[in-house]
Amino acid sequence: MTASEPTDVRRVLLIAHTGRDDAREVARAFVKALTSHRLVVRLLADEAADLGLEAADGSIEIVHDDIRGCELVVVIGGDGTILRAAELTRGSDAPVLGVNLGHVGFLAEAEYDDIESTIEAIVARRYTIEDRLTLDVIVQRDGEVVTRTWALNEASVEKAARERMLEVVVEVDGRPLSRWGCDGVVCATPTGSTAYNFSAGGPVVWPGVEALLMVPISAHALFARPLVVAPTSVLAVEVLARTDGAGVLWCDGRRTVDLPPGARIEVRRSDTPVRLVRLHEAPFTDRLVAKFGLPVAGWRGSAERRRRLAQEDGSA
Repeated sequence: MTASEPTDVRRVLLIAHTGRDDAREVARAFVKALTSHRLVVRLLADEAADLGLEAADGSIEIVHDDIRGCELVVVIGGDGTILRAAELTRGSDAPVLGVNLGHVGFLAEAEYDDIESTIEAIVARRYTIEDRLTLDVIVQRDGEVVTRTWALNEASVEKAARERMLEVVVEVDGRPLSRWGCDGVVCATPTGSTAYNFSAGGPVVWPGVEALLMVPISAHALFARPLVVAPTSVLAVEVLARTDGAGVLWCDGRRTVDLPPGARIEVRRSDTPVRLVRLHEAPFTDRLVAKFGLPVAGWRGSAERRRRLAQEDGSA
């Protein structure tokens, strides 16, 4: 910030899935609306080129990956685009506000039809911020750390070749739990419980629950159940040294590490969360129903509650 620049300048970083026509259209609409309310919109250089926008009169800034001074990050796209934004924002104070243009979009807070109200909420700062648990992931070989990375949704150890099963031993808090021949193992957060963990048969965990999850994928074993452990626990997956199959580590489906036989993967809670914007106070149950289109016809809860309240008022 220069000496002449006012201290009350408000900046918003906008990230969009510019490979989609609808995302480009919505992104341009956001830029126009936010700048009309005297907010400065910061764009990544390659995305600004895709949107046909240039830095002008101080209302639009073009950067490579600088989020300093931004009060929040608006993401136009699906969960994949939000995960990309999380890579930039993790460790900063800037929270992520996702506008869903994808399919389920569990990480997104707003939908395509909510654009006007979302812009109003940003301008009025009418939102809350929620910290989401993330994972620190360490890959070791021969006792030496070869990779350090992280995940918001999950860290999954998977077989590298379709025709070969992965032989692993899993461990919780320094104690061996079981040996599995499997397609892989998912270590997830509550945020990621509705992502890969969900597809692998793991439990849905409410975001307010602090826990770590471990779910085997197609394990050939008598004991191969999804596990929910304390947030202080350390999960470990060891790829057996004598196995014929190599593995690969995927973090949020975005960052990969090759895992040779003998590799050890440790997963623990990180001290650095990802911050998400919340516009609504709706219970997570309502989000599940809406996102998955769950059948709730015939529910009598609200009617029963009204009846009880009426009875209580009559007896008072």
